[in-house]
Amino acid sequence: MKSETIASNQANTKNNKSIKPKKQRDLRGILVRASSLVLLMGAAYLVYALQNDFDRYHMEKLDSNWGMAFFIIAGGLFLFKAGFFVYNLYLYFRYKPVESVSNEELPTCTVIVPAYNEGKQVWATLMSLAKSDYPAGKLQLLAIDDGSKDDTWHWMQEAKKSLGDRVSIYQQPENKGKRHALYRGFNIGTGEVFVTVDSDSEVTEDTLRNLVSPFVVNEKCGAVAGNIRVLNNGKKALLPKMLDVSFVLSFEFVRSAESSLESVLCTPGALAAYRRDAVFGCLDEWINQTFMGQPSDIGEDRAMTNMILKQGYHVLFQRNAYAFTNVPEKYTGLYKMFIRWGRSNVRENLAMAKYVFTDFREGSKAGSRILFINQVIKLVMSYPSILLMLFFISMHPVLFISSTLLSILILSSFPVLFYAKRYKLSESFWAYSYSILYTFGLFWITPYAIATASRRGWLTRG
Repeated sequence: MKSETIASNQANTKNNKSIKPKKQRDLRGILVRASSLVLLMGAAYLVYALQNDFDRYHMEKLDSNWGMAFFIIAGGLFLFKAGFFVYNLYLYFRYKPVESVSNEELPTCTVIVPAYNEGKQVWATLMSLAKSDYPAGKLQLLAIDDGSKDDTWHWMQEAKKSLGDRVSIYQQPENKGKRHALYRGFNIGTGEVFVTVDSDSEVTEDTLRNLVSPFVVNEKCGAVAGNIRVLNNGKKALLPKMLDVSFVLSFEFVRSAESSLESVLCTPGALAAYRRDAVFGCLDEWINQTFMGQPSDIGEDRAMTNMILKQGYHVLFQRNAYAFTNVPEKYTGLYKMFIRWGRSNVRENLAMAKYVFTDFREGSKAGSRILFINQVIKLVMSYPSILLMLFFISMHPVLFISSTLLSILILSSFPVLFYAKRYKLSESFWAYSYSILYTFGLFWITPYAIATASRRGWLTRG
């Protein structure tokens, strides 16, 4: 817990430097959270007041064959999701991060930082990595400018002036994409372990040693996912605050559970580590990956994870290895980021389907298969869910809104409690705001990502 507290305090310190109208920001945040709670509690009252309408609506639907079939399917899905949640809860309590090993045991490590149009932030990223509590003789730091059109290369040179031989900087002749920048780094790097860090992220001093330690204690470990928090959640923008709560649930709960099965599905680009042999076991396939005849230029992190799992390696999560990353502050940037993630998810689940039911690794494979099935159900049910939502809105708009908000109040209480226990109660209520935003403003992402899975482009970079 000590390193987690230090990391949290460090993030708060960084963020507070950029806060000017603090009272206005606090008041705005309080108003958003309070209005969300009022809205949710109002929905709960509406459901109570309209209980007879709900009962009549349910009975009318049950009287028809279609209605009965719907409720059977919905009930089955609910039982599966409830069971899956309880299963994740059990796995979460089983999870423990690997403790840091000694300096003598730590392997040689190459850290690769690809950057495109990142400006001064790449300098901050490299400086945070240079402060790492990792033996200098075992650490190789590479920064690769992927043909940026701004002053990114200048700030890499500034970092080079400060760090000297501790960092090596390279410049791609033209913008080829993050995957190609990483590919160059993999081929240049000499470490037994590769660590990839996004150029808009910063790490704590003990991040690298904590991230790399699982490779020492588990010879079957092929990749490790870091713990991602939001760097820019101290500004006036509200989305980063919501995303920080979402990230904590996604990483510290979901990936902890996946790690207990040794099958984390995605090692994030913001912070991930890979065994050298595992990378070179799939590097040619990875750099030449295509989807529907087009080169894959997105989802390089999920693709690498998938190919390493396919080789039979374990993929773990280190809760004590923190990276703080910048996230979109406006709705446009947010939905574009989610579309990119959604398209990658579609592609890699199709790729995973080809091996997950084979004898792809020693030991139990049931956990990996359960995780895969859950992913498929999310994708398959996205279209029926929208159709049912539209039907419900047209037939019973008040019942729809009130029941949906009540569901958010109930289901989002777990993220609220989880974040409050791990970090700060006052910030945990952003979970309600985020759930309302996602339910009414981002519900279309998955169906759209499925329909456009073959499209290329990073979307959030000019």
